[in-house]
Amino acid sequence: MTTPPASSQRSAQVASFKVMDVLQRANELQAAGYDVLHCEVGQPETGAPHTVQQAAVEALQHPHDNLGYTNAFGLSALRSKVAEHYLHKYQMNVSMERVVITTGSSGGFLLAFTACFDVGDAVAIASSGYPCYRNILQALGCELVHVPLNDDFQLTANELLAALEKTPKIKGLILSSPSNPTGAMLSPTQLQELCQACDQHQIQFLSDEIYHGISYGSQKEATAIQFSDKAVVLNSFSKYYSMSGWRLGWMVLPEHLIDAVNKLQQNMFINAPTLSQTAALQCWNPETIQELEGHVQKYHTSRQIILQALTKLPGKLHWAPADGGFYVYVDLLDHLALPQLGSTTFCSMFLEEHHVAFTPGIDFEDPSTDMGHRRFRISYAGGIETVRQAMERLQQFWPSWLDRVEKAKEEETNTA
Repeated sequence: MTTPPASSQRSAQVASFKVMDVLQRANELQAAGYDVLHCEVGQPETGAPHTVQQAAVEALQHPHDNLGYTNAFGLSALRSKVAEHYLHKYQMNVSMERVVITTGSSGGFLLAFTACFDVGDAVAIASSGYPCYRNILQALGCELVHVPLNDDFQLTANELLAALEKTPKIKGLILSSPSNPTGAMLSPTQLQELCQACDQHQIQFLSDEIYHGISYGSQKEATAIQFSDKAVVLNSFSKYYSMSGWRLGWMVLPEHLIDAVNKLQQNMFINAPTLSQTAALQCWNPETIQELEGHVQKYHTSRQIILQALTKLPGKLHWAPADGGFYVYVDLLDHLALPQLGSTTFCSMFLEEHHVAFTPGIDFEDPSTDMGHRRFRISYAGGIETVRQAMERLQQFWPSWLDRVEKAKEEETNTA
């Protein structure tokens, strides 16, 4: 037999998306008959709104009329709806010509990265952030600049300027607010200052706003295009609009990137799924918005259940603010995590013994630090009852974790 050709060096450098590995194991346990609680993935339990589902059914009844190719940038009617959304929510006049409908936000990332950056360009990302930024940028040959967050889990203009002192040639920055995994948000003033810093230093800012619409408290959501005409905004129908499997998102582009993204979209994707685009036209109907706001209220309740449960656990845990999105990001700190008993072991034991899936922090953290071994993410997108039961099982598991850590410390002391 001949040896098959090797895979590319590019693909060999890309790490797996750890949350999908956790999901795979959770699904295996579920298939074996165990009652598994899914708190690993950021997938709303609710599915697409009723109006969206009905629109898809109606479109399937006339496939020759509705389901062919669209323009590369998407259905004009949907792009207009997106533009109107910015007027109603942010009081921003956005030309439809700047809106491109993408194959999920993931398709948007690939389009934006290839339009903005070349091999060897330095791109800044938060030290705690969405792992696919890091993985896709590495696959494209970009140099990563991990920017440490402040004590509030934020990357502000201050943190970016400090990074510039060490790496003066930063070409771009991608950042989400609300953040995955931390849930931290930038205030409008902080976002404005970050946009100004990027424009001043000729840094292409990519603002990931896919968790807009899911925020708590008095913190107001702002979009980067309120403060810069050079920023790229990425959004998705997966989170607030509960359409994760429909693979649909959008970007708002600055004028200087429209032609580049159009050519890339034509060649990489042709167009986003037409059925999904057709159904998404219903996303801003009053009936739809009412349903979606009901989802946000459920997230708020789930969030409170988790925060109250964490407060009751002995050992003085620490967690990020959870101002938006549907995650709580927990830090075991040094006294509750050891090199041989970190968050990966914690999540694995919890899944195997109590059948609750959390995601270890190694998916989200700068791999040059040990923070990923201390932290883990809890998703509360899966529903109130799932979260309630997960916290009950965590309370049952927690004493055994503390015992394991104490025994490990004793063994270290005895062998020292």
